[in-house]
Amino acid sequence: MLLTVAGMHLLGLVCAVALIVPALRASDPPPGSGEHGSDGGSGPPTDPPPRPGRPSGGLPLPDAVPARVRLRDHGRLSELLPGSERRPAREPQRTPVHAR
Repeated sequence: MLLTVAGMHLLGLVCAVALIVPALRASDPPPGSGEHGSDGGSGPPTDPPPRPGRPSGGLPLPDAVPARVRLRDHGRLSELLPGSERRPAREPQRTPVHAR
């Protein structure tokens, strides 16, 4: 049992070294990374894609509704919003009195 556990650890170390050594010896960057972008360095760099045009409708948007409160301070939201109306208290249920 002890030899099996030691053998698995040794096998794991050998596999780790087999993966690390070639990565450390590589002098060229892998394709798709580095200064030349994702094309692997073949050819001159391309221009960035054109920016989309202005949105139609202008500002403000026709369906935009401004917020009731602007949170620009360290104040609390409850301090900025008006208090909500409370429902009126119900009268207690009266128990019927039996007349004799």
